[in-house]
Amino acid sequence: MSAATLLAVLKQHPFVEEFQPEHIDRLRSLAREVGFERDQVIFREGDDTHDFYLIVSGRVALEMHEPDHVLRVQSLGAGDELGWSSILMGRGKYFQARALEPVQALAFDGGQLLEACRADKAFGFAFMYRMLGVVSERLQATRLQLHDMHSPKAKRAGT
Repeated sequence: MSAATLLAVLKQHPFVEEFQPEHIDRLRSLAREVGFERDQVIFREGDDTHDFYLIVSGRVALEMHEPDHVLRVQSLGAGDELGWSSILMGRGKYFQARALEPVQALAFDGGQLLEACRADKAFGFAFMYRMLGVVSERLQATRLQLHDMHSPKAKRAGT
């Protein structure tokens, strides 16, 4: 993908909606195109992987492995983000990510992103502010999933 095409794809992604043009270009300079096949595990819970992704097309399941089953916490698609914990260097992933269908994404090395945030405070603030929104969305999705599983009405509906 050419730099111009990469920039055009990035500009369309909701993650950068409130970014300044120079911040979008900074992200473009760090981006690389990646793809995943259906049922391919992108990363496993606990993995120490360093990529953050902006999903361009396809769907991804965020999952937690329980002793007797896999719990889908959330399904992500085009316009969503994946792998926010890559910014927390040296910590493992909190979920497993698995492609539900072919996925195209832009990948960013977490260490490089962190360095870019430190080098340019305005970029760093914009990036981390948006990242906080992503983490908040994941927390809410997990909370709702747990509520659904343990709600008395949910239990009655299944019987």
